[in-house]
Amino acid sequence: MDRLEAMSVLLAVVEAGSLSAGARRLNAPLATVSRKVGDLERHLGVRLLLRTSRGLALTEEGRAFVAASRRILDALDAAERQASGDHGALRGGLHVTAPIAFGESYLLPIALDFLKEHPAIDLRLSLVDRQISLADEHIDVALRIGHLADSALIATRVGTVRRVICASPAYLDRRGVPLRPDDLAGHDGISFQGFATAPEWRYRGDGVAFAVDPRPRLAVNTTEAAIQAALAGVGLIRLLSYQVADHLRAGDLREVLTEHAPASLPVNLLHAPSNPLPLKVRSFLDWTAPRLRARMER
Repeated sequence: MDRLEAMSVLLAVVEAGSLSAGARRLNAPLATVSRKVGDLERHLGVRLLLRTSRGLALTEEGRAFVAASRRILDALDAAERQASGDHGALRGGLHVTAPIAFGESYLLPIALDFLKEHPAIDLRLSLVDRQISLADEHIDVALRIGHLADSALIATRVGTVRRVICASPAYLDRRGVPLRPDDLAGHDGISFQGFATAPEWRYRGDGVAFAVDPRPRLAVNTTEAAIQAALAGVGLIRLLSYQVADHLRAGDLREVLTEHAPASLPVNLLHAPSNPLPLKVRSFLDWTAPRLRARMER
């Protein structure tokens, strides 16, 4: 058995999410891919993959072996490129995740330029408004907004975003402009399960932090739906500045309680510790971090 080939097949299957998708990625028969994974499991004497209702899942041994395989294959690729003098060409798959609106507005344009610079890189950009496990979802780089929980992940700060509360001019003309957080108790609000910024929304006032909620007139499950409801004059909405930046500039929404605004939230690029860090990951971080900082400072 060619163990390096078996590692490559296993990684293709894991990154694609299924044996059939891995076979398509490798342009190989499904039976061949399935056999190679089975041969590897028999060689190691452990089960690496489990079939579930959601597809394939890695066992604990499988997660450890996949991580080790990535390090080995990345190191081999780097050694081959160094020996051949091909220092600049990056190859392989790269999986990155970010919140939806931030990813579309800030990260995607930078990532597209990175792909133009490195045509042999295949990028998978997963935009979701929830935090996902880098290990379980095989993520190379994650962009996270908010204070980080203690973990072994390595963080690179690229900026901050403000938390804002706003409403349409029509709503504020009709119900009045809240001047203090306490005034929110007499207002209608729009609640949603968008990007989680904190367990509660806290304001600054007279040196004391406190939380006040408007009456939840409408509850929706997407950020965009909440924004559309705010534009329609349903009530006040609380979210992150980049999510409504265009509407605030156009005057479709007006920010209130700016002097009581909570502290800004950090924005970080995260990756798992690795020594050495895979070249494609290091190159993506070196490309992305300064460009994100520049975009966020505008």
